[in-house]
Amino acid sequence: MPNNRRDFLAGLASTSLLAAAPFSLRGDAAPHPAPLDDKWDLSWVEKVERAKFRAVFDSPEINDGDALFRAIVWCDQYKEVYGTARGDMAPVIVFRHRGIPLIMQSEYWRRFKIGKATETRTPEGKKWAEANPIIASPTDTSADAMKYSLGKFLADGGTVLACNFAFGMVVGRYEKEDKLDSAAARQAALAAAVPGVILQPSGIFAVLRAQEAGCKYIVGS
Repeated sequence: MPNNRRDFLAGLASTSLLAAAPFSLRGDAAPHPAPLDDKWDLSWVEKVERAKFRAVFDSPEINDGDALFRAIVWCDQYKEVYGTARGDMAPVIVFRHRGIPLIMQSEYWRRFKIGKATETRTPEGKKWAEANPIIASPTDTSADAMKYSLGKFLADGGTVLACNFAFGMVVGRYEKEDKLDSAAARQAALAAAVPGVILQPSGIFAVLRAQEAGCKYIVGS
């Protein structure tokens, strides 16, 4: 009887632990519910899930665009160490909170003096930035400038997500300066964003959904 009781308790404990364990430990991955409608573009999820190596770089601050730099370095170093093909990697960057200006083209930065507003300086540190620091300047054709640019990252298959809540601050600038209603201001803001960036309900949603798609998390700024 004592042995049977011990066996029973041990089995009960292991069953309880198994029930509380993440789905990945139980061997039956939880299916994610399908979106209710197509309001938000979630096509990126399937692309990310197909990759062997996945990481999400969270950028709640501008910080000179370090999230982009780190995402590219991660890809380069996996190639250097493991010989990993770029197509086997899925780097995801989420721009949110105060980092949202990084999804906007340089004309937006110049017009609204974003460098001064966000205290972002030029690389030399003497002037306020008049251009998005992670967009390659037409006059700077150096290898580094071309490589560490948002356009190149997107062209190479990277995924760039942005917080719709924070994007409201961008829209607000057009409402105020151009005296537009909210719908027209949003269209103007979308036209000034970097092509290929995908808005999500919020930055938190984007970061967590990327993790659910198998991305390891790192603070990118």
